[in-house]
Amino acid sequence: MSEKQVFKPNRAFAKDARIKNMCEYHELQDKAMEDYEGFWGDFAKEKIDWIEPFTNVLDESKAPFVKWFDGGKLNVASQCIDRHLDTRKNKAAIIFEGDRGDVQTITYLDLYKHVNRFANLLKEDFGVKKGDRVIIYMPMIPEAAYAMLACARIGAIHSIVFGGFSSEALKDRIEDAEAKVVITADGAFRKEKPYMLKPVVDAALEGNTPVKKVIVVQRNFEDVEWVAGRDYSYNEMIEQKSSICEPEVMDSEDPLFLLYTSGSTGKPKGVQHNSAGYILWAQMTMEWVFDVKENDTYWCTADVGWITGHTYIVYGPLAMGATTVMFEGVITFPDAGRPWSMVENHRINQFYTAPTAIRVLHKMGEHEPAKYDMSSLKVLGTVGEPIDPPAWKWYYEEVGQSKCAIVDTYWQTETGGHIVSPLPGATPIKPACATFPLPGIMAEILDPETGEKVEAGEKGYMCVTRPWPSQIRGVWGDEERYVKSYFGDVKKDGKPVYFTGDGAVYDEDGYITITGRTDDVINVSGHRMGTAEVEAAIKKHPNVAEVAVVGKPHPLKGEGIFAYIVLKSDDGVADEVEEVKAINNIIKHEIGNIALCDDMVFAPGLPKTRSGKIMRRILRAIAKGEEITQDISTLEDPSIVEKIAAMVK
Repeated sequence: MSEKQVFKPNRAFAKDARIKNMCEYHELQDKAMEDYEGFWGDFAKEKIDWIEPFTNVLDESKAPFVKWFDGGKLNVASQCIDRHLDTRKNKAAIIFEGDRGDVQTITYLDLYKHVNRFANLLKEDFGVKKGDRVIIYMPMIPEAAYAMLACARIGAIHSIVFGGFSSEALKDRIEDAEAKVVITADGAFRKEKPYMLKPVVDAALEGNTPVKKVIVVQRNFEDVEWVAGRDYSYNEMIEQKSSICEPEVMDSEDPLFLLYTSGSTGKPKGVQHNSAGYILWAQMTMEWVFDVKENDTYWCTADVGWITGHTYIVYGPLAMGATTVMFEGVITFPDAGRPWSMVENHRINQFYTAPTAIRVLHKMGEHEPAKYDMSSLKVLGTVGEPIDPPAWKWYYEEVGQSKCAIVDTYWQTETGGHIVSPLPGATPIKPACATFPLPGIMAEILDPETGEKVEAGEKGYMCVTRPWPSQIRGVWGDEERYVKSYFGDVKKDGKPVYFTGDGAVYDEDGYITITGRTDDVINVSGHRMGTAEVEAAIKKHPNVAEVAVVGKPHPLKGEGIFAYIVLKSDDGVADEVEEVKAINNIIKHEIGNIALCDDMVFAPGLPKTRSGKIMRRILRAIAKGEEITQDISTLEDPSIVEKIAAMVK
């Protein structure tokens, strides 16, 4: 397979696809360019069940603080559940498969009752009201989805913290959001063994925190500590609650959730998404990118702790009335055939996962897909990072049996949903290529100096030049950081535009390939880790004087974390293995296992300019084994580069 080979859509699939060919794609994009507000306004009227209609499509008067569908009233939980009850109440909304193989099917009517009971529990027993922040620290179980939708139903703002994050990371997010309640579980199961979450919450709540109440879902029923007056059992209380709860009437721009993402400064950013625009695009991209139909079963393997889980496990599928699969376990357990057995057993039609997972499944079970009936699959998706051609080839040929389109989706926490992606019935696909902006998304690769669109083959900055409904609405509590982080780098026609933080390049056919981050963020298994956050954790080791963290290509994770560490004293390096272990233990405690360093070098110093700036470009080149082409004569100590390079070799 050549990287330049083009794979045309499956004709039989394209015949019934929502967007059937590139002519239809261009018609939609042309309509958006000619009448931008009309384009979005028409879809908003079609896709959303408004309690009160909007009076204005887009207000850019205070850009980059924009408003969509001003005057409109809705409730996102009602959009995802209530409106389906007349026609789909007995349809499976969620199919849950546990780590140990236990399966639970939740219909839309079941979901309605579960969410309403949870909403009443929050309101009546814990005093949660519209605008309050609720932290959700949960495993991948149905109650996580119930909690999200219950918050949406009563107008509370949920903030999910990934269950792999440490107590310190959890505490930081609790304090920044000034959360009132934490929803967690005793734990869950992984590889048939129980693991615990409640002790992490207990550690996070030590000392003075804004959280007064903790709701605990008992999943694995292991012994946990219960703090009287603070901790309450969901299982004991929920059955007493009414299954009827009127949805709160919300403005289109009322916040729906916060999701904290790492940035190039140490403090994570609370990305804020609002109600109407987010749920509109979540539904539209489910329909366009995955082409999910009424009787399809769709599976996204992500965790609800990440934006992929928000948009493409819970909100997007449920908004369109689909059947979505939730999976508690590890996709390689008990072996690398686990996902393919699930495809066979649940007759899954759309499968969406990360390139990291694809590489692991390929390595551990290259021939496993052939052992299962995979004929139900129609669309395969990738998310989180660019997929390399060998992984793409195996995914296409072995998993998709050379008939399924692979939608290589490009987007971010901040974009709310896909912004660049193939359309499975329309787009001729080039392996490992994000292809074209979706209809309505004005995405361009710009020269950061001139703001002009770059020519084919020239690297530039991936930008979106007009607001779109699901874009980030702000950084929680920090308007200045919002503007600086996303609208301070590139201007087009003299106006700031949204900069994704990624570089990209056009090929001769106008296809877009993402080349990676341009800032100090590392993409580990599709999860963005701020280098400053990792560096801050490492600096807590008493013998660390300085540290610089960079990304290094990793065969499974996409990027690994490479740390250059300058110690205060060499006395502590008598046993480097122990030193590495101690530093990684601190990272595990401060952030979580996902941020553990793959490589550490104890360097005599760091390459700095005379003004004290660390030259991370040089360190990245050394980590990758590349030749140093930068001018090092301006460094404070040019000889340090050669010394570090010799140590890495």
